[in-house]
Amino acid sequence: MGSFQLAGYKVLSFDKISSTQTYAHDMVANGSAADHTAIVAAAQYAGRGRYRRKWVSHHGNLYASFIFRAAEREPRLAYSVAVAIADTLMSFGATPKIKWPNDILIDGAKIAGVLIEYAGRFVIVGIGINVHSNPTVPEYRTTKLDKYADVDLTDLFGKLSKNLDKWIGADFDSVRREWMNLAAGLNRLVKYRGEFVELIGINDNGALVVRRGPEYLLIHGDEILM
Repeated sequence: MGSFQLAGYKVLSFDKISSTQTYAHDMVANGSAADHTAIVAAAQYAGRGRYRRKWVSHHGNLYASFIFRAAEREPRLAYSVAVAIADTLMSFGATPKIKWPNDILIDGAKIAGVLIEYAGRFVIVGIGINVHSNPTVPEYRTTKLDKYADVDLTDLFGKLSKNLDKWIGADFDSVRREWMNLAAGLNRLVKYRGEFVELIGINDNGALVVRRGPEYLLIHGDEILM
């Protein structure tokens, strides 16, 4: 394990661990967690995403969990994180889109994912970005960042860290506006619970707004299919 300061974060760096997210939870449990701590691994052998889905974690990509102090749960945090990742990818010349609720796409293929979990007085933001390799997944297409740009992992991590601070600290009106600019499928038909609905956007409380005929629905946490 290595430890250093970068972009205002205390960074704990590993070549390979089970999961950066699990390590962050252990830090909270044993009392060693602190605000603006990041756990980074070159590879994971038990990486996970939402609903405990396996996140394939080979060497050459960015796997990081960021620990922030959280007085209470903030359901709109996912939007700030997604915009921060997209902003970071754009700084390398890529053109990402955000698929609700937590996937980052380029050319319709998944390049990054987010897992946000609360633990004690903290929130743990897990982020995986495909940089030099991308897994083959039956359910969807994937891609990698070096297909679009030359990327140094340390540079990528530094820019991501700064953008997380920038967008988590921004007012939600700014976040919402940028998220809407980057949203995949906006004003198009998407599938929700087996039927097609029109994707309208997100409201001030962070709910996804869709339209089913004359009826508007608010969605919290469910997935939609493009």
